[in-house]
Amino acid sequence: MTNSTKPPLNKDTRLCISLAARPSNFGTRFHNYLYEQFGLDFVYKAFTSSDLTGAIAGVRALGIRGCSVSMPFKEDVIALVDELDTSATAIQSVNTIVNDDGYLRAYNTDYIAAADLLASNHLDPATPFLLRGSGGMAKAVAAALRDSGFAAGTIVARNEERGRALADELGYSWIAEPGTATAPLLVNVTPIGMAGGAQSAESAFTAAAIAAADTVFDVVALPAETPLILAARAAGKTVITGAEVIALQAAEQFERYTGARPTPAQVQAASAFARG
Repeated sequence: MTNSTKPPLNKDTRLCISLAARPSNFGTRFHNYLYEQFGLDFVYKAFTSSDLTGAIAGVRALGIRGCSVSMPFKEDVIALVDELDTSATAIQSVNTIVNDDGYLRAYNTDYIAAADLLASNHLDPATPFLLRGSGGMAKAVAAALRDSGFAAGTIVARNEERGRALADELGYSWIAEPGTATAPLLVNVTPIGMAGGAQSAESAFTAAAIAAADTVFDVVALPAETPLILAARAAGKTVITGAEVIALQAAEQFERYTGARPTPAQVQAASAFARG
C-alpha cells in the first residue's frame, strides 16, 4: 500500500518519538515520509531531555507508541522498561522501545541491522576482521559479528580499558592502533570520516589495509560516501555503508511501531528523503 493519503492530525493520531542528547532530522523525516506513503495515522517527533526517568514515564503514561533512544540513554534506559528483546539483551543496550498498552518492550535495531547486512552480503563467518571502535555502536556491530559466527576478530581501540573489555567479552583480541595490521574484513565504528567532525577528511584504515581487504564496512552514516568508502570503492572492494545501517535500523523500528514492513525501495526512498 503506497501513495495513499495520510489522515489529518486528530485526537487518535499515534505518536512516536526519539530521545537523544543531540536530536537529528533523519528519524523524523524518515518515519513521517513512510507514514505518508502508507497512509498511517501516525506522527513522529524528536525530543531531548535531561530527565530520562520522567521521559520514559511519559512514554508509558501518555500512550506514546514508540520511542527511539540514542546516546547517552541507551544503557540507562534498561532499568526503566519491562522487557528486553534478545537484540537488546545481547549487548545490554537499547535503541528502540515499543509501548503496548503501557508495557514497554526494548530492542536494539542497530544490532539487528548489522546482523542483517552481514547476512545479505553473504560474508563468510570464517573471515577474520579488524573492527575499529569501542563505544555502544561498536559493541552492537561486534556482537552481531560474534552471533553471526565470526570468531576471528580484533578490536582496535585507543581506549585500552574499553577496548580490552569489549574484546574479552566477545572472545576477540585487542590492539590499540591498527598499525600495519590487515584483515579481509575491515569495520569502522568510530567518528573518523564523519561529516562535521574533526577527522571528517580522514579514513579509518590505511590504503594498504584497504588494498589487502575484500570487504569494507563503515558504520558512519553522514556522509553516505565517507573517505573510507570512497577509497574502498576505488580499490574495487565490496562495501557496506553507514547509510545502509541507519536506513535498515530505522525500517526495523518503523515495522515494530506500525506493523507495516516497507519494501527495500521504500526504505531507500525514505532514506533519500531524510537526507534531503
